[in-house]
Amino acid sequence: MFNESVKGPTRRPLTAACLALGALWTIAVGPPPVEGQPAAGTISGFVRDASTGEPLIAATVVVEDQSLGAITNESGYYVLPRVPAGEIRLLFSYIGFEPLTQSIQVLADTSYRTDVRLQPQAVQAQETVIRADSVRTAEALYRKPVSEVILGARQINSMPQVAEADLMRALQTLPGVLPLSDFSSALYVRGGTPDQNLYMIDGTDVYNPEHTFGIFSTFNTDAIKQVELSKGGFGAQYGGRLSSVLDVTNLEGNREEFEGTASVSLLSAKSTLQMPLGRRGSLSGSLRRTYFDQTIAKSINDVPDYYFYDGNFKTFLELSDRDQLTLSGYGGRDFLDVVFNPDATEETGFSVDWGNKTGSARWTRVITPKVFGHLWVTGSRFSSDFLLDIADVVERNFVSDITVKGEFESHQSQSLVASFGFERKDLNVLFRQDFPEGLIEVNNRPEHYVLYSQTAWRPTARWEVQGGLRYNRFSSDKSFQDIAPRLAVKHRLTDTINLRASTGIYFQYLHRIPRFIATDIWIASNEDLDRSRAIHGIVGYQQELRSNFQLEVEAYWKGYQEIYEFNQTFLTELQETSHDEDQNPIFTNAKGIFNKGDGDSIGLEMMLRKDSGALTGWAAYSLARTEYRFDGINGDRGFSPRHDRTHVINLVANVNLANAWQKLHDQPKLGVRGPWRLSGSFVYGSGQPITEPGSAYFVRTSPAQPGTMLRYAPTVINNVRLPGYVRLDVSLTWTREIGTWTVAPYVQLFNAGNRSNVWFVDYDFRNGLPDVDAVSMFPLLPTLGVNLTF
Repeated sequence: MFNESVKGPTRRPLTAACLALGALWTIAVGPPPVEGQPAAGTISGFVRDASTGEPLIAATVVVEDQSLGAITNESGYYVLPRVPAGEIRLLFSYIGFEPLTQSIQVLADTSYRTDVRLQPQAVQAQETVIRADSVRTAEALYRKPVSEVILGARQINSMPQVAEADLMRALQTLPGVLPLSDFSSALYVRGGTPDQNLYMIDGTDVYNPEHTFGIFSTFNTDAIKQVELSKGGFGAQYGGRLSSVLDVTNLEGNREEFEGTASVSLLSAKSTLQMPLGRRGSLSGSLRRTYFDQTIAKSINDVPDYYFYDGNFKTFLELSDRDQLTLSGYGGRDFLDVVFNPDATEETGFSVDWGNKTGSARWTRVITPKVFGHLWVTGSRFSSDFLLDIADVVERNFVSDITVKGEFESHQSQSLVASFGFERKDLNVLFRQDFPEGLIEVNNRPEHYVLYSQTAWRPTARWEVQGGLRYNRFSSDKSFQDIAPRLAVKHRLTDTINLRASTGIYFQYLHRIPRFIATDIWIASNEDLDRSRAIHGIVGYQQELRSNFQLEVEAYWKGYQEIYEFNQTFLTELQETSHDEDQNPIFTNAKGIFNKGDGDSIGLEMMLRKDSGALTGWAAYSLARTEYRFDGINGDRGFSPRHDRTHVINLVANVNLANAWQKLHDQPKLGVRGPWRLSGSFVYGSGQPITEPGSAYFVRTSPAQPGTMLRYAPTVINNVRLPGYVRLDVSLTWTREIGTWTVAPYVQLFNAGNRSNVWFVDYDFRNGLPDVDAVSMFPLLPTLGVNLTF
């Protein structure tokens, strides 16, 4: 009913989709006001940071003593339609900023543009706005989409990490978001794999968000303004992935004055600069580079030569009171060169380099006070090159993406908000592997077309229903047409308690297949590789507690179809399509390279969070189970994937010691010359599944290389679990203002308890009975660094 795969073009699904989307949009825009309705006006505008001019995302605007409110969008824009005529008081609030109240005399059939700027709070004063934070929390908690978590730059940068603050590792402390190991910043969200996550930076897709094979992420935290992570049930404006959406918004730049930051740690250095461009614009830019190759690698021969760099910029121009233009870009690359035997006459090692480039232009326009729109032109490219000298293997993989898209939002009333959008992607996906026995080259140039419409309807002040449809047409050497419905329901049980539920169907047409040594493979859906499909089902409970605490509980189920895993024996299953001049086979299709399967994930998540005050952070628990079933693997029986963990507990705390002392003793602690901040992160996770071999045997090698080789006997996949994972990270930062500069040296302890968490187990049968060796992950890692602001 909801999908169709065809060899040639067909108009029926597209026609049905256009009719359905048009009907939703017409209903959402609604008829014009009729006589007899109460006299009302419209209030709209932008909410910005008074110190920098940056728009504040998800700021709360409430009409006091009335059940009217709004949340600002990603441009800081809000709309209050059909406000009753008369004098009203607006309350603007945002965590970490002083609340602002403004009175307006509203006349019937009149629109009011009310732009405001909120003043940042002094750190010592953040306990004084309980009322405003309570108002914001209640309204924002109710309006927040199902399974969405929002983090600001301050929360991310305050968490202890490996060497430096890292966005992806900060997200791994949230319930339902798992790492694979200490060596990976990849996100496994509610049983899904990293390729099932949609990563976006300023509206542009990012195809590989990792440095150092996943130890660091590509997102420079100094350039980030805000991060939104949707763990499931996301609306019709997002698609193309099965599990989650990570939407990163970077700083536009300080429009008031020049500002800069710089950071130096044991492994890297980075800097971010911001400046105004005349009276109506701003510019920000960041650079980062590791110097591992210039220090440790040059002094120790056995350490491989490795480094990465990245940089990004963003320019904002206010063309008029109704038009804005934003330009942004990102570029980064990793380089690794490994030599196994420096004294050998032939090269014995491998080299790999990979990286991303993105660029975007966005035009934003206030079409009418009630209608807001964006138009984007974006480009994204990921490429990797891998050379294995010892086997004479050369491999190349890249994805290029040119996108044009638009998004429009209409606020016809407090009870009816609609959005509509379109998108076109021109893609080029190449996987090429050249080896002595032949050549594999799979190249597709698909086109992806999207139309979507979404309507949020509030029949009463305590109910909200959001429905949407997303139409996809993906054309490579085979055409796929799919309609993906979305539905979410919210009920405000009391002023502080909300019930929520959502469901939806999701499709994915690009597949990223992980491997151990080389970089991952990107492949597009085609005749030999079907598109993937998932169904989400989520129910949740939210409650605002005392002292600005929020409690969220969610249960979910997710079903997968047509997901893929790299086939370790693909060379024996490939079907050649032609031969080169030396009669070596050439393979130009993906048939046999991947195993196809399906799966299920089910779980329960709980999170207690506090965002303001001397103590901030969260406590989270997740109970989950994931099972995959792949053709030709494990006898076609189900098994738990490596990233599955049944129980996970996360505790994150940030304490401003000066504020905490004042609160406890009602006076500042003597001898403290500046604010000290103590941060900690604790995680416990039950053991991951691994495969324990039942036996092993020796076989003869080829006549050209006489001898024997050890082979392990097949057994049940992931039949045992590793010991539980426990880690405590601690960070202490001291901040001192020196003139116009702020200096913040810090010390961090990663794995402060020096626990030996097992990464994998090596089984050696060469001496008869197996010798079992457990290989551990990171030990205690101390880190020093300093952050400068000027």
